Amino acid sequence: MSEPSAGDPGALAARLAALPDEQLLAVLVVATAGRDKLNPLYEAATGLLSETGQRAPSPDVIPGTPSVPGYGPTPGSGSSSQVGGDIGTTAGQAAGVAGSAGGYSRSGVPTFGSVRDKVERRIGTAFGARTLDRQSPAGRGADEQWEAREQAARERLAQIRTSLHEGEGEGS
Repeated sequence: MSEPSAGDPGALAARLAALPDEQLLAVLVVATAGRDKLNPLYEAATGLLSETGQRAPSPDVIPGTPSVPGYGPTPGSGSSSQVGGDIGTTAGQAAGVAGSAGGYSRSGVPTFGSVRDKVERRIGTAFGARTLDRQSPAGRGADEQWEAREQAARERLAQIRTSLHEGEGEGS
């Protein structure tokens, strides 16, 4: 009989069944974190894990994620050069992830919240810059030039259509 493939649910179940209790509980904590319907399972797994003396893994980072040298916070700084201190995070977000500093986990992986905040900040900046550009004299001038070109193009198109219709009438 052949070995089950990695995508086979039976193979996954067999691998999970082979894990020691503490590791299986850690997997359950990470897999059920943030899923409302699975919250009772999450609470039970974190409770059982704490009874064994193990600390529940942070749900935003897979346990055993290797740190990449040169990426993430520098040792002792508490934050990276990109995200300083608590910029982009609130006290509640920082408290929500054990050991997070400046939007990074202890292992240097950015949290989903910090990435979302950074993207939202960049989008806001882009829309704000666009609005300010249109309100400036140069921006208004560019808009007026665009409208003038559009009007000239519409007038020229109307002239071409008129001349085509006049040419059709003469040829009959």
